[in-house]
Amino acid sequence: MTEIWRGLWVVAYRELLRFVSERSRMLSSFAMPLLFLVIFGAGFNRAIGVLAPGVHYIQFMFPGIVAMSVLMSSLFAGISVVWDREFGFLKEILVAPLARTGIVLGKAVGGTGVALGQALTLLVLAPFLGVNLSVGLVLALIPVVVLLSLGLSGLGILIASFMQSQQGFQLLIQILIFPLIFLAGVFFPVNNVPLWMEVISKVNPLTYGVDAIRQVFLGSDTGLGVTVLGHTLGLGAEVLMVAVLGAALLGGAVLSFNRQE
Repeated sequence: MTEIWRGLWVVAYRELLRFVSERSRMLSSFAMPLLFLVIFGAGFNRAIGVLAPGVHYIQFMFPGIVAMSVLMSSLFAGISVVWDREFGFLKEILVAPLARTGIVLGKAVGGTGVALGQALTLLVLAPFLGVNLSVGLVLALIPVVVLLSLGLSGLGILIASFMQSQQGFQLLIQILIFPLIFLAGVFFPVNNVPLWMEVISKVNPLTYGVDAIRQVFLGSDTGLGVTVLGHTLGLGAEVLMVAVLGAALLGGAVLSFNRQE
């Protein structure tokens, strides 16, 4: 157990330090969420108008943009594994007196710290978009973001455990990231889509994270929540789904990483 905690602390600290020292990564990680926010927000806010009483399109989309930033930051936990493998640093970690489980958890916790910082930074835009903020809202948002990011970091590490090059990992992530985003309800409600899209969205872990964050911002009485088996999930059920799916992804990453030679 001591080796697990030591590995978690050492690796997580290294991941956070690496992110802070790479200013280009700090800036680029905001680029896509802000680009989508500007293009889709400006382009569709007037055309679509009100999705629910008191909820304009840009207010509906903003929580999804926060979730998108969490997704993109979390998946970078995986690319750091591939980077370490390419440059031989991963072998040095594996022969150190650190548990492999601790190494995986450290990567995930480091990615979660980065994702949480970026999500909270995006809140600066909320007042300009007509999204209400309060201390209670921020406190409720933090555990949702942490759970979502841990699971998505686990997904990134799980994929990275099978990859040998950064180019291959980035190509696979680019193929994966857009379906995850567009089928998670970031830009439109997932309850009024074709059946095949609805089925895929319900097995997408990001869907429940997006809706949980949206309920934190907008409340649960908008009628825009995710419906499963005819029941609209509340915030508690959404958080539980995020936790269960996240634990499965993180557990899969730990098992896969422990089997690596």
